Amino acid sequence: MNRITAENVAAAIRKLKSMSLPQKEELAEEIHRDQPHLLASCVVQPKLGAHINDVEFLLNILLVCYQAMKESGLRWPMISEDEQQRQMQRWIGALDFSEHAQSNGASGSARQQYVDQYPERPLLAFVVNETNQWLRGSSQRNREAESNKFVIMASMNLVNCIASAPVTMTAHG
Repeated sequence: MNRITAENVAAAIRKLKSMSLPQKEELAEEIHRDQPHLLASCVVQPKLGAHINDVEFLLNILLVCYQAMKESGLRWPMISEDEQQRQMQRWIGALDFSEHAQSNGASGSARQQYVDQYPERPLLAFVVNETNQWLRGSSQRNREAESNKFVIMASMNLVNCIASAPVTMTAHG
């Protein structure tokens, strides 16, 4: 069940595109207050070898994801470091399974089943699309750079954490 609709994601993208830098900074402050661990997973990237442009890419994903969460009209709990770690381990397990399935010729169906059962498909589609564009976008970026792996893992973990979080109706809902 998608709690964040394609319309929520589209509205978030539109809002972010129309925001000034001070408005984006204000939204980042809101994220710092409400989802500090998600923000930390982005800003820690230079310690893992990521370039400042890679951090900017991740922050843009987080801003859109957070705005889409707001657009949904639901109340999202603070996602803990423990939950981030749990989701990272689940994702790594899914990747390992996919690689094993590939050796058995079943990787395509395993990936399709994963996507079909994903609880926040519109948000996942946004993150995967942005990540693919980021990987293609820079001719100077070494596709095999170790830091790229951490950035990809962080972007996927953002959406996985959001997808797994229990939500409640807001006072308006």
